[in-house]
Amino acid sequence: MTMWAWQRGIYLKRMRKEVHHPAGSPVAGPYSPAVSADDLIFTAGQVPLDPETGKLVEGDFKARVRQTLDNVSKVLQTTGSSLDQAVKVTVFLTDLSRFTELNEVFPDYFPEEPPARSAVQVSKLPLDADIEIECIAVRKKE
Repeated sequence: MTMWAWQRGIYLKRMRKEVHHPAGSPVAGPYSPAVSADDLIFTAGQVPLDPETGKLVEGDFKARVRQTLDNVSKVLQTTGSSLDQAVKVTVFLTDLSRFTELNEVFPDYFPEEPPARSAVQVSKLPLDADIEIECIAVRKKE
């Protein structure tokens, strides 16, 4: 339900908050995989977990980037959005020297009008992953 608030002589629309959980996804802690506020979607950070095994993808870094983006995509789909609706992506890396490899994968997922993006190096990520990605997107218009 959308609510309106009266402030300084005008009505302001308050955003409606909704929590989204992809079907069959495990809850890893006290957070939501995605939250929408009207037409904006905010995802929690996703790591390269293989949904079939529940384990981190090993081997090739680019494969882990792809799995992470696939996981972000799956979360966005539960909200009525998709990667092509992404407006901002934040990438956390434990080794910023992998930035070039990251850039080689992104055009496969964002071929046109890529979102704004930040990439930062961090000392540690959940499950000892070397990449985590979070996203802000808009809901697809019907």
